[in-house]
Amino acid sequence: MKKALPNTKVTVKLRRSNYKEEWYLIIESYPVYKRGSKRASRVVESINRTISTPVWDKSSIARILPDGTFNYKPKRDLNGIIQCRSTIDQEACIYADNVRKLRQHEYDSAILYTDKENEIAAQNERSEQDFIKYFNGIISTRHPNSSDSIIVNWRRVGELLKMYSQGQPIPFKTISVKLLEDIKMFLLRAPMGGNKKGTISQNTASTYFSILKAGLKQAFIDEYLTVDISAKVKGITNIEKPRVALTMNEVQMLVDTPCKDDVLKRAFLFSILTGLRHSDIQSLKWKQIQQTSKGTWQAVVVQQKTKRPDYKPVIQQALQLCGIRPNDDEALVFEGLTDASWISRPLKVWIEASGIKKHITFHSARHSKSSFLLKTCNLQRLVS
Repeated sequence: MKKALPNTKVTVKLRRSNYKEEWYLIIESYPVYKRGSKRASRVVESINRTISTPVWDKSSIARILPDGTFNYKPKRDLNGIIQCRSTIDQEACIYADNVRKLRQHEYDSAILYTDKENEIAAQNERSEQDFIKYFNGIISTRHPNSSDSIIVNWRRVGELLKMYSQGQPIPFKTISVKLLEDIKMFLLRAPMGGNKKGTISQNTASTYFSILKAGLKQAFIDEYLTVDISAKVKGITNIEKPRVALTMNEVQMLVDTPCKDDVLKRAFLFSILTGLRHSDIQSLKWKQIQQTSKGTWQAVVVQQKTKRPDYKPVIQQALQLCGIRPNDDEALVFEGLTDASWISRPLKVWIEASGIKKHITFHSARHSKSSFLLKTCNLQRLVS
């Protein structure tokens, strides 16, 4: 079975006359696809030239006739030109081959033009689509295994884009450096989410704008943009802030202060003693709390941020914060721990009740980790 040709091939062929011992030179083109049709057709063109002295290739049979004789294919030179004994006939074959070249060039150019035309049409169609809709659509595909906080930030950027455009779409064709600079200015004075009042901080705006640029970069990769416009706009400067950590006395104040959310309190103090992030503690299972050959305990975690296994020593006070070990090793150690995106409010209530005036986040617990805290914090009181 012959393999279908992907492009049109033009060939000079012979067609025998019914009246004389001569052959018509014809140009055959196949496959030819008409616009709007997927069916291939064969186009035959006469060039008004005949020959009577073709040289036949006795090693190549064209067809077997009913009487058992053979029709042979014409002999061709290395360039594919039919060979003749007569000089006049040979000139006709050369003329036919020149016509063939012309037709082949026309078909090849048409294919190239059509491909380019289709490419331009597809690009124009993509340029009309809404960037906001595209941005919201790639959140799940770009971050299938990301933490909840990352997903929340991406969704918030999508909300702010809709707020910036006043609910109208932002077609890809309208995205320019000027537009991105306008969005940057909008983010610097964008409102905080939820029930919070005021505008977001510059560092939050910096994070949001970086996410926007990441979305634009992906749009360039997906060929919705012909230019990587994300590389043409500078990000928002991130203001370096000193890390907020708790002192020995402040940790003791938290230990002594009741918290309505017992799991939150135990998880926060566990973070101080182990240095684990909220995401690592929230997904921590009992099978990850392992005893070493020396009789000590450790938490084996694959951190979401680094994707590498980490071994954190778990001292006795930290182990007591975990509670009673169940029979099910797949059970979560701190089951019911509030998600990172919603933990700020209950944490703030507990911090304020303790009398601490600092702005403390759950991440502050990691910065407070220090062995000297163990000498003064009576954590046994929490689990007794």
